[in-house]
Amino acid sequence: MARIAASILLFSAAASAALKEGDKAPQFTAPASLAGKEFTFALKDALQKGPVVVYFYPAAFTGGCNRQAHDFSEKSDQFTAAGATVIGVSLDKIATLNQFSSDPQYCAGKIPVASDSDGKIAKSYDLKVADAKPGAKNTRGDEIGHGFAERTTFIVTPDGKIAATVGGVSPSDNVAKALEAVQKLKKG
Repeated sequence: MARIAASILLFSAAASAALKEGDKAPQFTAPASLAGKEFTFALKDALQKGPVVVYFYPAAFTGGCNRQAHDFSEKSDQFTAAGATVIGVSLDKIATLNQFSSDPQYCAGKIPVASDSDGKIAKSYDLKVADAKPGAKNTRGDEIGHGFAERTTFIVTPDGKIAATVGGVSPSDNVAKALEAVQKLKKG
């Protein structure tokens, strides 16, 4: 795991305050959506199946987040083959995430996304949460109306520890680095 983190942390300058390899991942339960259907996501339950990729992103239906969700959905079979569960987390309301999770251009019903509407989950991972930007709109022209979590991905092992932190890279590179980390975990 040290080699995974060493190579990935080189790319995580923007996530310098974020939790690091070896830190205990904060447990959380949150309303989530997969293919437009709501459910309750619990990290503790997901970790019983294998590693979990917890990726924080600023807002659904925004440029970089659209790209990142699309890339995660396109690579979802590869994450599954590596034994990993993927969950996206943002400050969006669950109604927005129901749409985002089912949109064929983005999550495409392949990856779930969870609502951290008050930013407590992001803050528990030591991420910066910026205040809402008045008048900010998403790519659909809707006002966003909520704060933004820093784009950072954590690879959490079944024992609840962080194996790698990925931040400070493009949305597509974020997905690629997360996949690389879970594939290395599978190889041992």
